[in-house]
Amino acid sequence: MTLTEKLLAKSSGRDSVKPGEIVIVEPDVVLSHDNTAAIATIFRQLPQGRVKYPDRLAITLDHAVPPPTPKHAQNHAEIRQFVREQSIDNFFEMGRGICHQVLCEEGLIGPGLTLLGADSHSPHCGWLGAFGAGIGRSEVAALWATGQLWLRVPETMRVALSGSLKKGVTAKDLTINLIGSLSSDGATYMAVEFAGDGLARLSPDSRAVLTNMMAEMGAKNACMAPDEVTWAWLQESLERTRPQDSRERLDFLNQCALYPDPDAKYAVEYHIDLSEIEPMLSCPHTVDNVKPLSSVAQKPVDVGFIGTCTNGRLEDIASAAEVVRGKKLAARLLVIPASSIVLRDAAAAGYIADLIDAGATLGTPGCGPCMGNHMGVLAPGEVCISSANRNFRGRMGERDAEIYLANPAVVAASCVAGKLIHPADLADVGGAP
Repeated sequence: MTLTEKLLAKSSGRDSVKPGEIVIVEPDVVLSHDNTAAIATIFRQLPQGRVKYPDRLAITLDHAVPPPTPKHAQNHAEIRQFVREQSIDNFFEMGRGICHQVLCEEGLIGPGLTLLGADSHSPHCGWLGAFGAGIGRSEVAALWATGQLWLRVPETMRVALSGSLKKGVTAKDLTINLIGSLSSDGATYMAVEFAGDGLARLSPDSRAVLTNMMAEMGAKNACMAPDEVTWAWLQESLERTRPQDSRERLDFLNQCALYPDPDAKYAVEYHIDLSEIEPMLSCPHTVDNVKPLSSVAQKPVDVGFIGTCTNGRLEDIASAAEVVRGKKLAARLLVIPASSIVLRDAAAAGYIADLIDAGATLGTPGCGPCMGNHMGVLAPGEVCISSANRNFRGRMGERDAEIYLANPAVVAASCVAGKLIHPADLADVGGAP
């Protein structure tokens, strides 16, 4: 079996599964965020009344934090009341960060486990060797009530990576390139399994970009088998977030871990040489409208955004700080760390100071303007370069604005130059201090 098939077999209590089969799964984690109050409204129409497994729920406030309107504040108040009523322990207040980042940091999801969440980027956790998939609010309400949900076992696409990324090229460029090659529906209801010796050369922060953005290719889930890099990250993270039982939790995840069989059958396989990838952009107004940065350079930009569950981690902020250090911005730049831990580490390393000194604005850990709600929405006609995951019309609140997607270093460099540019080319356009 593939890794996804093994994960679903385990979650459904079966010895094996095959693509196309319907299975009844009991997920280890059920995720919701600011949409929890809306889900609770559906849940209260069901006869059960109580959440069957409150210890499996994980709820974050991340999409509109701090609340920008009284309506959003009331929504948060209703969620806190629901958490108290249902005795839910895994509740993370505003400022802790984005659900996908936080649940990984807290060790609530990990190798061999299954997560179903009321957020389309729930495949994110697959970088840890887990199954993660987004589902609708009604399905989450049913899960709260029964602890079970049916799923169709997806066919698996295997993406084998070889070689190494060149300097100035990141996993974001790789992901944009892949989506551009296969289109935004190139993996509709498929599992995407990343493998190959090139994967071992990608950092934990980079791996999460791959699984997270497979939602933009229509994937049901995305995953990769855990390796030494995975376990080292988990150990360090657990020692910070749950020092009282970090060893116990790590041992548990070791026992849960699953790996694909060597003779697993895949619906389709692709091989990518990482050394052939160049800096890429998703151009307005679809993620699969992909072009090399070199072909659209010099386009003026008004604002840049670094953050989201895709590229708001320490590696991303570090790369942006390196670009802007000692320089001044020609365009506005908003930076929002993916979690409070990322913010603390970025501040301790001096990255936040570098960004602020250059003229950047810092936001509360969370989703920020990614959903077009607040904290940096665009004006009509403005051009934004963003490290987020989506760029369709109105994504950042204004239909008559343009959004380009790029890696964080390109976002930072473009804000220094006031136009689309690669960091390596800054010196040629007066990007020096």
